[in-house]
Amino acid sequence: MKPDAKRYTVYFLLMPNTLLLDMAGPADALLFANRYQHEIQFDLKFISPLPQIRTSVGLQLGDLQPLPQQLEPDAILVLPGLVGMEFPYDQPEDLLAIRWLRAQVGPGNRLVCICSGALLAAHAGLLSGRSATTHHDHCKDLAQIDSSIRVEENRIFVEHGMVSTSAGVTAGIDLALHLISQLAGAAIAAAVARNMLVYMRRAGSDPQLSPWVMHRNHIHPVVHRVQDAVTKDPAHPWSLPELADIACTSSRHLTRLFKTHAGISVQEYLTGLRLSLASKLLMQTGWSMDRVAQASGFGSARQFRRVWGNFHEEPPKAYRAPPAQTRH
Repeated sequence: MKPDAKRYTVYFLLMPNTLLLDMAGPADALLFANRYQHEIQFDLKFISPLPQIRTSVGLQLGDLQPLPQQLEPDAILVLPGLVGMEFPYDQPEDLLAIRWLRAQVGPGNRLVCICSGALLAAHAGLLSGRSATTHHDHCKDLAQIDSSIRVEENRIFVEHGMVSTSAGVTAGIDLALHLISQLAGAAIAAAVARNMLVYMRRAGSDPQLSPWVMHRNHIHPVVHRVQDAVTKDPAHPWSLPELADIACTSSRHLTRLFKTHAGISVQEYLTGLRLSLASKLLMQTGWSMDRVAQASGFGSARQFRRVWGNFHEEPPKAYRAPPAQTRH
């Protein structure tokens, strides 16, 4: 392991009746990411207001670490969901966890809510004014807890700044892959998904389903080679002949290979990456539309708006975060 590796502490906040898959799926994905590269390392810690809990399958988890007095400025906090249909969060351990969340989660912390874990975050006021989702059975509950939350139904996951929320159970793995893609790179996320045998083209029209890991549920090395190159620098003015050189094949053959194995054209794949990058820049920076367009690989703000309009009903400006939540 490289001594200068960037390390992220990932806290899993475990409550009684935690859905085991909500915890184990993302945890395994992060550990796989550690094995595939050494530049980014995830240090997992399992914390709870109780020394031991019983999970959704009846398995007892003990020796859990207490809630830390302070989170690292760049720590990642994961809130798995719970089994059941009603979550009043009125027990002493629930109230302790809510107070701790309110006091400890800072602007530099990434918050990852899986399934009904979003309800706990909402009780702590961490989703106020944000777009969020949860399991379809609990979308109304989420809105009732905090009316300022813009609840997105029928979504695999939703990312709003440093806060991410996902739908039920296995969607937590999708969200973990998205996190890995952001921090360790899309190629590593794709490798983790292939190892975990995760189907990477989930059904539905979720605009937040990361294109960085979509269309890679295949095993063709040439197509993966091209996808790796494009995801490393989507803003580069890629041409089909240039990508064909990387693939060591003709432009025509690459076009056929890409459509057959990725299920999408080269240009459509590249456009999806650029739009995703632009969306992130809109939410996390205060950049002008021209600067966002150039940094995302579009020739101009006019071209960016035109392409954006083919995939989104709302204009790009609707995706901007409030000024207090952006960086420059």
